[in-house]
Amino acid sequence: MSSNPNAFGKVAVMFGGTSAEREVSLRSGNAVLKALQAGGVDAFAFDPQSQSLAELAESGAQRVFIVLHGRGGEDGSMQGALQQLQLPYTGSGVLGSALAMDKIRCKWLFQAQQLPTAPFAVVHSNDTDFAGLLAGLGGKVMVKPANEGSSIGMSAASTAEELEQAIHAALKYDTEILVERWINGREFTVAILNGEVLPVVEMRTPRAFYDYEAKYQANSTEYLCPAPLSAEQTAAMQHTALKAFNAVGASGWGRVDIMLDQSGQHYLLEVNTVPGMTEKSLVPMAAKAAGLSFNDLVLAILAQAQEAR
Repeated sequence: MSSNPNAFGKVAVMFGGTSAEREVSLRSGNAVLKALQAGGVDAFAFDPQSQSLAELAESGAQRVFIVLHGRGGEDGSMQGALQQLQLPYTGSGVLGSALAMDKIRCKWLFQAQQLPTAPFAVVHSNDTDFAGLLAGLGGKVMVKPANEGSSIGMSAASTAEELEQAIHAALKYDTEILVERWINGREFTVAILNGEVLPVVEMRTPRAFYDYEAKYQANSTEYLCPAPLSAEQTAAMQHTALKAFNAVGASGWGRVDIMLDQSGQHYLLEVNTVPGMTEKSLVPMAAKAAGLSFNDLVLAILAQAQEAR
């Protein structure tokens, strides 16, 4: 990592955007912008909701720090646009971004790589045998839109009526819905920074699952880092996370979410290529446990953007 902040040149911090995760992105982006400026980097804010890529091209920016969550920023489309502009950017490239954003294709990749992930089905409409689907997946499921983050559009179901309502709600966000067997257990995340796995974080919430409110609004969510696991469990989880991250073609930095059931078996949930960078966010928490301050973390992420693609 360059110790000279001027070596990065002028940096556009891209946040906000138009996805359902705009509010979280605004908080993340402002935190990153403040940290970069505090570190002496010539950084400025860029919001694609109100500013055009033509403006970005004319701004003199030499690098882009992407802090856009969700569609339009985390799905490969912005990454492709920046490549056309020949602007280096942080995080995963086009393919890794697009695959990681799509929970269903991630699941297919995990299966192909023989990585542990819960049984699932894909639904495209409300014209479904809800009772049969539920029974086939163990009687309780988690319903997720294929291409949303921050737990948006997600809900649990344990009756045919609840499943119908959950799929109907998820279809407001996507045309493809992932219906996944419910895993009764503990939830963890493994952050990855420039090829290295960071300490595992455990999230504990009194809510039914680690949903949007638990992530961003509740004061009752507990975070334990390093997570209280055996050395063997920690190593196995980190190994699986890195394999999943690489399987989808992700690079730079990100986060892999994992569940641990009551028998001690862990299961991959998803890969996040532009995770939250708010005051409650998990990657900064893991970095801190590894001895990196928030400012160190953002500079390490930005340094990776210098690499040619």
